[in-house]
Amino acid sequence: MNARLNVFANPVATALMKHFNMAGKAVTESGLPATTQELVKIRASQINGCGFCTDMHTKDAAHQGETSTRLHLISVWREATVFTDAERAALELAEQGTRIADAAGGVPDEVWANAAKYYDESQLVALVSLIAVINAFNRLNVIIQQPAGDYKVGQFG
Repeated sequence: MNARLNVFANPVATALMKHFNMAGKAVTESGLPATTQELVKIRASQINGCGFCTDMHTKDAAHQGETSTRLHLISVWREATVFTDAERAALELAEQGTRIADAAGGVPDEVWANAAKYYDESQLVALVSLIAVINAFNRLNVIIQQPAGDYKVGQFG
C-alpha cells in the first residue's frame, strides 16, 4: 500500500507538520501525564481508523514502559480494570471529543466535569488541544491512506 501523497517530501506538508508538532510540544510540556497523552492519542487513532498513528503511538507507549495488557485494552477501557480514574476520564473526553459530530450538543457536561475532577485548567487545555491535534493528524493520514506498520520509535525526532 502506498500513500496518496508523500507528506514527508512535500514542502507544504512539511510546514504543516512542523506546526502540528509545535502544538504537540506545548502539550508535552504542559504537565499532562505522558502516559495519559499516549492513551488519548491511541484511543482517538483507533476511533478514527488511523493505522499509522495507532502503530506509532502504541510503539512509543511500549517504549516508554506501557504494558501490553493496558495497550491491548485501550479500546475496551470501560470494561478494563487497569486504568486509573483520571485516565478513564481522559479516555472518555477523548472519545467524546473525537466523536463530536455524533453528539448533537457536543461533549456532555458530565464528561467535562469528570475530567475537571482530575486535571487542572492547564492540563485540561493540554488535553483538549491534544485531542484536537491527534484528530487532525488522524484525518490527514486516513485521507491520504498513510500505510501503517513500519514506524520505528524515535523516527521523527
